[in-house]
Amino acid sequence: MHGQWWIAHPHAEAALARLDDAFRFGPGRVRPPNLLIVGPTNNGKSMIAEKFRRLHPPSPSSCGQREVVPVVVMQMPTEPSVRRFYGAILTALNAPVSFNLPGERLERYALDLLRAVEVRVLIVDELHNLLAGTHRRRAEFLNMLRFLGNTLRIPIVGLGTKQAQIAVRSDDQLENRFEPIPLPAWQDDGVFARLLASFERALPLRERSALADAPEIRSMVLRRSTGLIGEVAALLTAATVHALLHGRERIDRVMLEGCDFRGPDERRALFEASFPRVR
Repeated sequence: MHGQWWIAHPHAEAALARLDDAFRFGPGRVRPPNLLIVGPTNNGKSMIAEKFRRLHPPSPSSCGQREVVPVVVMQMPTEPSVRRFYGAILTALNAPVSFNLPGERLERYALDLLRAVEVRVLIVDELHNLLAGTHRRRAEFLNMLRFLGNTLRIPIVGLGTKQAQIAVRSDDQLENRFEPIPLPAWQDDGVFARLLASFERALPLRERSALADAPEIRSMVLRRSTGLIGEVAALLTAATVHALLHGRERIDRVMLEGCDFRGPDERRALFEASFPRVR
């Protein structure tokens, strides 16, 4: 029950379809399509990127002398440093990183390696971290993103919160190049009901919980998870464990209320109660 689940749903499938369009676009074309998958933290962005990477795994090259890595998923450094960014690319490719190299050599090393593995799509997770730097650092980093796209001529996909979209909008050229794909928080509607039904089918419980059909249960899951798919998964995992420990084979209101789970709003309230504001 502690592994990560892939639960297909319309938002994720639409994002995967757009990623696949970018993948088929192929390298070497002028102005490749860039994407920006935007949504709240813990709402499935990284899971979509990982699913896409698994759909396009590394494979031996035609000559058998090297590995082809069609999709590279990297983490945006916590500071928008160009040197750290290239270092993060090398880390994603399991290549040795030496920050003693001059900046130009580090850049050339990373670009040469990306070409050597025949990357077709570069995915940058936590892109909103670029707002952590000074205005000058942010400008340098945005210039680097343009340079990277123009040089490699491959689609670049950013994952981040609304702050990432704000940062990209600060550069007119980048704003025109990055198509936003929203992953909004969930609402109490038919799509959310189908999501809960998909989760229920994945649970190791013998009896039907009717998560999607009972309005009270659906509303409780939505409220406690604040509409974030990662929180929904954590809540249902905790409720399943609680049910099994009590000899139950289904999730009901009692199991949801009694399980060891605190949602974002509950965690925030607990923190504020522990550290009240000084007036």
